[in-house]
Amino acid sequence: MSAKAAFFDVDGTLVKTNVVHVYAYYAMNRGSVLGMAGRTLSTALSVPLFGVMDALDRKTFNEFFYRYYAGLSEDRLVTIAEDMFEDVLQPALFAQTQDLIDQARRSGCKIVLVTGALDFTMRPLARHLGADDLIANKMQFVGGKATGKVIPPIIEGANKANAIRAYCTKEGLSLDKCHGYSDSASDYAMLAVVGRPTAVNPDLRLRSIARAYNWPILDLK
Repeated sequence: MSAKAAFFDVDGTLVKTNVVHVYAYYAMNRGSVLGMAGRTLSTALSVPLFGVMDALDRKTFNEFFYRYYAGLSEDRLVTIAEDMFEDVLQPALFAQTQDLIDQARRSGCKIVLVTGALDFTMRPLARHLGADDLIANKMQFVGGKATGKVIPPIIEGANKANAIRAYCTKEGLSLDKCHGYSDSASDYAMLAVVGRPTAVNPDLRLRSIARAYNWPILDLK
């Protein structure tokens, strides 16, 4: 078993999309014409609000955003996830994403995706990239229907760091030897908790932090 792991954020780090793009795909493929139209319009009208909330508070954004999944069936969500990967996520992969993953694996790392997205939306991507594990948010289902509530703790910000720490304890991995990759300053805690952080396609704030701490910076194409 590997003595270390490489923990990868997904949105903006490995793919060019975000959770709003993923939900929009579900809205357009959930079933009835009226249902699709209503949810697609609702999502479109809410995009500016999503952007403001995400910038201000990632935890609040996640809690609010995932309410939009309420009432969708678990079976349908899982089925659509496969098509959504082919139509949305796979085309949005950065050209160098697989090389980055393969490089980490060659160095002896387990590959772990750490994302605030819902687990069923990320499983096809994890499988495609050959990831060993996935740390993601989990939707609560009652009677086979999504409640719109995420099972706590919500994976974001400091909770990403807590999840990584717990994973390393469970797997017997050394945090000091582990790698972390993210594009956003909101993931500072996730990067700071590992011994070998890397800023990938960093936003302005994370780029500044990376330079201050002499962290490597990668700009994927």
